[in-house]
Amino acid sequence: MIEIRRSALVKYSPAQMFDLVNEVEAYPKRFPWCAGAEVLERGENMLVARLDLKFAGFRQSFTTRNIVDPPHRLHMSLVDGPFKSLDGVWEFIALGDSGCKITFALDFEYAGKLGGTALKLGFQGLASRMVEDFVREAEKAYG
Repeated sequence: MIEIRRSALVKYSPAQMFDLVNEVEAYPKRFPWCAGAEVLERGENMLVARLDLKFAGFRQSFTTRNIVDPPHRLHMSLVDGPFKSLDGVWEFIALGDSGCKITFALDFEYAGKLGGTALKLGFQGLASRMVEDFVREAEKAYG
């Protein structure tokens, strides 16, 4: 099992950061590592989405069920994909009027040996930089 933990302090509100992370359909326009994104189902406090990722010379698709608690938390769990397990949480904690703290925790394990170490390392690297990528997008979107 690979565990990734990242955090950042930003000058943006929890709502602003939550909206960026939750706007799955915009990922292909925002991030070079996302080749496609589709929301398959949307409910009051959840969505099911498929992401098509490209990294380290590989392309992989997976589907997650995201349970949302706007603007504080987004919990992702695996529906389908090349993983034995995948579980992730984004949290957005207000820091008064000065912004928020973003935390991202992701635990995953690949199923089988397809792609081997290169695939695992590529996805691990991508997941590790996601917080930085969303912070950059916030700077573009909100100034």
